[in-house]
Amino acid sequence: MARIRKGDLVVVRAGAEKGKRGKVLSVLPGEGGGKAIVEGVNLVFKHLKKSQKHPQGGRIRREAPVWQSKLMPVDPSTDEGTRVSFRVVDGKKVRVARGSGTSLEGEVKARGGRKPAAKGEESSS
Repeated sequence: MARIRKGDLVVVRAGAEKGKRGKVLSVLPGEGGGKAIVEGVNLVFKHLKKSQKHPQGGRIRREAPVWQSKLMPVDPSTDEGTRVSFRVVDGKKVRVARGSGTSLEGEVKARGGRKPAAKGEESSS
């Protein structure tokens, strides 16, 4: 189970962006702990070539990945960065803030997928 997940509020603990907070937009697992893309952190310019979609070309600001070792989840009760431990609650392994013991599992952790059709609606194939 990962210590940092998509949708978590995190604080940057090291580097040029130290102290910034943001929501995790995506997690890129891999060797060495992996990386994560955090909203408003590690902004870089992406240079665009002229195309029909971008007739003038130009530069846009985007978030670049940050090493997960530089990120720390924010404890919902203290509103500060916290280390993460795991506990088994009702047969499920959940992430827990080390300092306060508060669960880091939020209600917003809904997985993507198809939404069920509303009553009366038929899916036309």
